[in-house]
Amino acid sequence: MVAGIGEELKAHIRSIPDFPKKGIVFRDITTLLQDPGAFRRANDCFFEQYRSRRLDKVVSIESRGFIFGGVLASRLGAGFVPVRKPDKLPFRKLREEFQLEYGADALEIHADSIQKGEQVLVVDDLLATGGTARASCSLVRRLGGEIKGVAFLIELSFLKGREKLSDVEVFSVMSYDSE
Repeated sequence: MVAGIGEELKAHIRSIPDFPKKGIVFRDITTLLQDPGAFRRANDCFFEQYRSRRLDKVVSIESRGFIFGGVLASRLGAGFVPVRKPDKLPFRKLREEFQLEYGADALEIHADSIQKGEQVLVVDDLLATGGTARASCSLVRRLGGEIKGVAFLIELSFLKGREKLSDVEVFSVMSYDSE
């Protein structure tokens, strides 16, 4: 977590109880996105963390991850690669299935989006249980990319998603230690 700024940015996150189901507190980032200063500061946190690293590609996860990943890729001079839900990409793709708390899901990436040896950062808006990020890292590795880190605006640390990503560097702008 980014000391100071992460706590400041939390003031721009709307908490919605019992969404999408009872007992869940949804962390709504749309309020942060609507504030130009807060949005810029959040993007600056990502940029400052990775500006000195050589990264060829920024891979982002549908859909809110695209917001931060696209900006970061542009600022770093890296390519942008979307990871999408099944049947959303038009060309030849790789698919990775993964388990959710209740059931399974899958993600896809274009088969020609990453070349062997490319340095890759994976970006998403939220780290919860880690399944989505882990599946995205697997897709990158299957294409021959080297994961240089995974980055999130928000980490729900009480869900221990970082444990599923123990083989990569994890960065989060802000963290929530409880629901």
